[in-house]
Amino acid sequence: MQKLALALCLVLSSITGAHAAGGNTIPWDKAPGKTNDLASLQNGAKLFVNYCLNCHSAAFMRYNRLQDIGLTNQQIKDNLLFTTDKVGATMKVNSDPKQVKDWFGAVPPDLTLVARSRSGKDGTGADYLYTYLRTYYRDETKPTGWNNLAFPNVGMPNPFWELQGERSPVYEERQSHGQAVQVFTGWKTEKPGTLTPLQYDQAIGDLVNYLQWMAEPGQNTRMRIGVWVLIFLSIFTFIAWRLNAAYWKDIK
Repeated sequence: MQKLALALCLVLSSITGAHAAGGNTIPWDKAPGKTNDLASLQNGAKLFVNYCLNCHSAAFMRYNRLQDIGLTNQQIKDNLLFTTDKVGATMKVNSDPKQVKDWFGAVPPDLTLVARSRSGKDGTGADYLYTYLRTYYRDETKPTGWNNLAFPNVGMPNPFWELQGERSPVYEERQSHGQAVQVFTGWKTEKPGTLTPLQYDQAIGDLVNYLQWMAEPGQNTRMRIGVWVLIFLSIFTFIAWRLNAAYWKDIK
C-alpha cells in the first residue's frame, strides 16, 4: 500500500529538472495568486496533505503555522494530521528516503519552496505549477500511462486523475515558415472526472495558492507593511520639502 501511494503521489518530483529535460512547450497559464483568500488556502492545504504529502515533504513548514490561514490547532489535528505527528511538527513524510530512491530512482523533492524556485521567463513558479498540474493527459506509450504538455515525457503519473478525469490534447495543423506544424488548440475529454473542468481548475488554483503561500508565509504581511512604509515616506518627503522651503526662504 505504501508503494502504491508513493507511485501515485510522486508528482512534481521531476519539476526540479523540468527545464533541463526540455522545458515547457506551451505558454504558462496565469495562476490565481489569491494568497490572501483564507478559504482557498485552507482547501489548498487539504489537497496538499491528501495528495502530495504522502511522498513529498514540506520540511520547512510546521503544521501549527496553518493557524495563519485561519485554522485552529484542533482543526489541524482533526483534518490534516493522519499519523502520529504532533501539531508542532514539520510536514515530513514517513517513508524511508533510501527505500524510495531504490524503488523509484530518486527521492521526491521537498515542496516548501517549489513555488518560488520554479519561476522562469514565462512567468512565476506559481504559473508553472498551475499549468503543469492542469496539462496531464493519457499517453499509453509511456510507462506510467501519462504525459504532460508543460513537461513532455514527464516520469510522474497524474495524482489528480480521479478528480480531473482523462483527457487527450487536440492539435491543428498549421503552416509556419513553409512547413506544417502541429499546434495545440484544446482538450478532448475521454473520461470525465469527479469534478467539472471549472471545479478542477479552481481546486488546482487553491492548491497552487497554498504552495505559493507556503513558500513565503509572511509575504502578505510584508506587502502590507511595505504599503504603509511608502505612505510614511511620501508624507515625510512632503514635510521635508516644506521645511526646506521655509528654512531657505529668507536666504538669497
